[in-house]
Order: sequence, then structure tokens, then C-alpha cells
Amino acid sequence: MEQMVQAIEDSRTPIGHIEEVHGPVVDIVCERLPPLHQALFCSLDHQHYLFEVYRHLDAQRARAIALHSTSGLKRGMTVFDSGGPLRVPVTQDCLSRILDMFGMPLDDKPPLKTTEMRNIIAPPALLSETVPASEILESGIKVIDLLCPFIKGGKTGLFGGAGVGKTVLIMEFMHAIVNLHQGVSVFAGVGERIREGHELWHEMREAGVMPQTLMLFGQMDESPGIRFRVGLSALTYAEYLRDSMHKEILLLMDNVFRFVQAGSEISGLLGRMPATVGYQPTLMSEVAELQERIISTHKGNITAVEAVYVPADDMTDPAVSTILSHLDTTIILSRNQAAKGIYPAVDPLSSSSKMMDRVFLGNRHYEVAERVREHLARYQELEDMIAMMGMEALSEKDHRIVMRARKLQRYLTQPFHVMGSHSGIQGASVKLEQTLTDCEAFVRGDFDTVPEEQCYMRGTMGALS
Repeated sequence: MEQMVQAIEDSRTPIGHIEEVHGPVVDIVCERLPPLHQALFCSLDHQHYLFEVYRHLDAQRARAIALHSTSGLKRGMTVFDSGGPLRVPVTQDCLSRILDMFGMPLDDKPPLKTTEMRNIIAPPALLSETVPASEILESGIKVIDLLCPFIKGGKTGLFGGAGVGKTVLIMEFMHAIVNLHQGVSVFAGVGERIREGHELWHEMREAGVMPQTLMLFGQMDESPGIRFRVGLSALTYAEYLRDSMHKEILLLMDNVFRFVQAGSEISGLLGRMPATVGYQPTLMSEVAELQERIISTHKGNITAVEAVYVPADDMTDPAVSTILSHLDTTIILSRNQAAKGIYPAVDPLSSSSKMMDRVFLGNRHYEVAERVREHLARYQELEDMIAMMGMEALSEKDHRIVMRARKLQRYLTQPFHVMGSHSGIQGASVKLEQTLTDCEAFVRGDFDTVPEEQCYMRGTMGALS
């Protein structure tokens, strides 16, 4: 923000004055109307205020959203034009830092030393520059690599209600991208509680991945304008690192639903009529503006992992459905799985990937995944019968399938590196090839004599085979 403020101070181009202030909404009388999404500025006693233009009220008045507290603003204050939309300072030295939406430090370290600035609102890369998804990005997490794999350069959504493990999974992905792929992670905390951000920062330092990670936070108590734009700021940094470092970039967002909520707040403040279930009428275009820029080019890949809160665990919610339409892989975190002690609490039958086909995965991976799904699906069908009549009511074939499915279910649990200090269990990362080998052995019956508890919370089956 300081760079933007300095540029404005140097030019001091007045554009108008404040007419009204209603909470974060500021109406400005302009000598000339600024374009939509232009960044405007005013100052008072060395305190700076930034606004983003969202609406033209008439030929002389613009309505903007303040990106800071409006305490101290008053009618008649002179407003200046920044000369462009919101922008952030970019440099490779941003790694290991914690920044706000404007690229200013939140970690008591000096500001970024750079003169290069990038607009946070920008068009996506040209179609001629993009590259299609061509391979899996291994995460080392068995259930995900097997049944709903990440697509290199694709978008993955983690869907779940409160307390089912979205943030822990995101932390493990960050650990994997640094240790398995020597890549870079950019984390966007959209509407994060300060407690969550503080805990995440400490976990990342303890896991040793902070030197290859950039974290940006738009906190829950800040203006809806901040929460609405922090995702675009993080994406701008991800694009810069992709283009300059030519590395694997993992973009993580927690939580995209709060981005939608911030858009809904802004829509209400601007006086728009709500649409389906009270959401903003611009829901689809706002989500698309963010999602369509998450693109891989010849310079590098951006792979996105987005946590999505599901209101009341309702997957038909309009916001959830809109986000879902942009994703390549959908990972559903189930409260039932968590209640059984199955962590990560991935629902293996509801989770899916658009790339789950033989051509993309190869015959072996596809067939093993299908066999595992068949066993787990049959076990789910028989659960009610088992609860009422016991295992004795099953045929010999179904009994065998159920016992193998229960062991597979436990095998697909896994201790995480980032939780080792809390659980006391050393984290495990398993290569996809080993996961396929173990699952083939389960389906064949090689582990039929192994007790279920020996399959739980471990990496590979190892010597038990």
C-alpha cells in the first residue's frame, strides 16, 4: 500500500470529494468519473484511506467501498485518483513472508524491497499460452492420490462443514508441495480468524516449509472489500512466481465460501436486490473472475486447492454449486468418517475427479481405484443389514468383501507430518505406486489374516505383506 500511496502523493491528482459515508460505503462527487474498480485515495493526519469504485450513481457521483475503517472520514474531504486499479508489490523475496492484501508485512519485518507492481484485477492468460492438464500431482496422501487425485495445473475443492479437517489437509498439501515437488506455496486466508492464522503460521514454521511459502491474510474483522480482494492478491503473487521462477506453484485458499460472503456483503451495501437464497445476483461472474485466472502456462503450473465451507452440510447450496462447476477434483470431507476416527475424513464414494479415466490414469491405476470403490460401496450397502442382523447373516462372498473393505477403509487413514507434534505419531508420505501395490494386495486377499487395527494410521503395509 505504501508504494501506491507514495505514487499518489507524488501526483496529487484530485478527482473529487466525499459526499456521504455509510459504514464502508463512501459516495464521492467527482470532477470526472473514474472507471469501475479504480483505486481512489484520501488522507487525514498521516492516516491513509483506500477506496475501490464499484458503481456509478450518475454522471458526477461514484460509489466506492472503503478498504479500511472509515473512522475519521467526513464530508468534503478531497479524494485523489491512484491512476489504476488496486496493485501489489511483487518480488521473489516475498517467500517466507506474511502479508496483508496490499502486500504490506504482518510479520514485523521490513516492507518488500521492490519497485515492480502488479494489478490484482487482470485478465487471465491468453488461450494460446495455456497448457492442458497432462498428469497427476502426487500429494503423498493415499486416499486422495488413489481415488480423487490432484491434477497438475488443475483446481481441487475441499468441501466440508466446520471441524472436519479442511485446514489440516491444506497444511499437509503445503508440506507435500515443498518436500515432494520442491515447489512454492501461496496461501490466502480469506476471512480468517486471527487465531487460525496464528496457529497456521506456527505449524508451517515447525514443519519447515515456511521458506518456500507466502501467506496473505484478509482477516474476518476487516472490511468486506479486503476479504473480497485478498484471494485476487494471492493469485497475483502466484502468477508472478509462476512466470518468474518457472516452478510448481500451489495456490491454497481457505475459505472460498467467505469470499462469496464478502461479495454478498458488498452487493447488499451497493443496494442490489438479492437473488437465489439471498446470494448476490453477480455470484456466478464473481466466482468465475477468480477461478478463470487459475491457469497453467508454458512458464509454469498453478495448482489450486480451495477449502469450501458447506453451509449446513448442504451440497446443493447455490454458492457451493457455483464453485463446484469450476473444479477438476472434488474432495468431500464427511462428518461420519470423522466420527469413526477415519482421518483424513475423505468420503471415498462421494469424492471424485474429472480425470478418473483409463486414458489419463492408465489401466492399472483406474482398475485398482474401481475395485477399491466397489468394495467400499458394497460395504456401505450392507451396513444396515450388519447393524440389524450381524455379520452372520452375510453370504460367504459378502463377508469376505466386508472384511476387506473395513481393512481398506483403515488403510486409507494416514498420520500427517504437520500433526506429528500433536498426535505423537510420525507423519507418513506414500508414493502412488506403493498405494496401488498395497490396494491390489488387499483386494486379492493377501491381508485377510491381518487384524484391522494393524491397518490403521500407518503409511505402507511394509513387512505385513
